Amino acid sequence: MKILLLENIHEDAVDLLSKAGSVHLIENLDPESVKSQFVDSSAVITRGRGRINRDCLLAGARLKCLARCGAGTDNIDVATATQLGLPVVFSPDGTTFGVAEHAIMLMLAVGRRLNLLDREVRNGNWEIRNRIGSGLELTGKTLGIMGLGRIGRRIAHLGEAFGMNVIYWSKTSRDDRYQFADLETLFRRSDVLSISLSLNDETRGIADARLISLMKPTAILINTARGEMVDEGALCRALMEKRLAGAGIDVMSAEPPPRDHPLFNLDNVVITPHVAVLTDVTYRKMCVDTVEQVVNILQGRTPDIHHIRNPEVVSK
Repeated sequence: MKILLLENIHEDAVDLLSKAGSVHLIENLDPESVKSQFVDSSAVITRGRGRINRDCLLAGARLKCLARCGAGTDNIDVATATQLGLPVVFSPDGTTFGVAEHAIMLMLAVGRRLNLLDREVRNGNWEIRNRIGSGLELTGKTLGIMGLGRIGRRIAHLGEAFGMNVIYWSKTSRDDRYQFADLETLFRRSDVLSISLSLNDETRGIADARLISLMKPTAILINTARGEMVDEGALCRALMEKRLAGAGIDVMSAEPPPRDHPLFNLDNVVITPHVAVLTDVTYRKMCVDTVEQVVNILQGRTPDIHHIRNPEVVSK
């Protein structure tokens, strides 16, 4: 059986796959090139860059499953996969700790102006310490969380460990340990606002210019979810006009972003290249957890429903 990889995955996951079939890594992610590889593939696995669209799925007559090594499946046409009876495997738990820790890291880096201080010291400017002003101390601040899934709850837990007061907004989840707030209240009250939502039609563009305008001028915004959820133009204007103190961003609406993106010119922004999941533990876990279920399917065993985005196709 041919197992198609649209991107590199952890070597331990590749070893597992090799016991179930012949593993092929595609180098060219041009849509037509990808589509041609689907024809004789039994399973297709992606991470974040490789997209699996309807045309590809219709070309895959031998497909038994699709998989995303990660928690989000917005780069897979799950609706078409479901119509075709193809399970979509993912790793709902694998990314939780790595992403949550990255969000906290961004809060600290932005709040303490880490990028600016590091650069100035390397340039011989030790006296920057006397001119930069005070940094943001997390203790006692209000942490607002958009989306209270696994990652959101972990961020809340870590925020509490720093002595932060946690409020949250979620369309589907409730947790009596934290105070629920509507979206407008969340944006108004948060000293640090962290986005932890899944990307879908309802959340795309949810952090728009109106909501961003409600934030305190001393607040910072953290996005470790998906770039398409934030109006980057409105965010950039708020930062440039000092209507917002800073932003920590691991995801952008276009990846990679253009080299002249206006956010790159701002000292009150810390940007990382979608690496929140790339820790020694998280990267391996999300790949191995996903691949174990792919192997189950290819070898005729029932997969763990917890790892299937569209469980209805398995229970039929």
